[in-house]
Amino acid sequence: MEVLISGAQRGVGRGLADALAARGDRVTGTSRQPEPGPRMLELDVTDAGSVRAMAAGFGDGPLDLLVCNAGIYPDKGQRLDTGFPAGLWAETFAVNVTGVFLTVQALLPNLRRARGRVAILASAMGSDTRAPGGSYIYRASKAAALNLGRNLSADLKAEGIAVGIYHPGWVRTDMGGPAADVTVAASAAGLLARFDALSLATTGVFEDYLGRAIPF
Repeated sequence: MEVLISGAQRGVGRGLADALAARGDRVTGTSRQPEPGPRMLELDVTDAGSVRAMAAGFGDGPLDLLVCNAGIYPDKGQRLDTGFPAGLWAETFAVNVTGVFLTVQALLPNLRRARGRVAILASAMGSDTRAPGGSYIYRASKAAALNLGRNLSADLKAEGIAVGIYHPGWVRTDMGGPAADVTVAASAAGLLARFDALSLATTGVFEDYLGRAIPF
């Protein structure tokens, strides 16, 4: 299987890349500043030119699975009365929403050749049903990523391309922090099972790494 993962140099993205490679899949990763390696492409998802260059670097071959993993959470712990500046909203949406769309759009020809699948890593924090407050920018961006994925699933189903939206769990990464309750390996293993199960019959699904449905 031919796979491309955005944001694959560390965290969940790296865990997914390692797990896929270990089972024999051909994996291409992306990073803003990739370490030297045979299957790493430079990509800044906020830069349309960088996205086009990444797609050109990948080539015109079929793509069986695109994992949109690149994301940021810069507003953690900010206060309602003094935080959440406008520039932080723009930066977060550029990565977590626009970046997902641009990446999918650039690789559509490859996905079409394979009748491939798209996995968008969102978050349960984007659920409108689960709204405990705080982290306004991150929550709003992940809600938008969920909406984007659901609409892509509707438009791409007729072309044989399935789209799933997934919550990786609260993972012990730089983003999740040391108190998180899920290891990178456990999250990656669960997510791979979800990706393998994704089909046109389940396109548009929103679930966590263990396969539990998350309310919209």
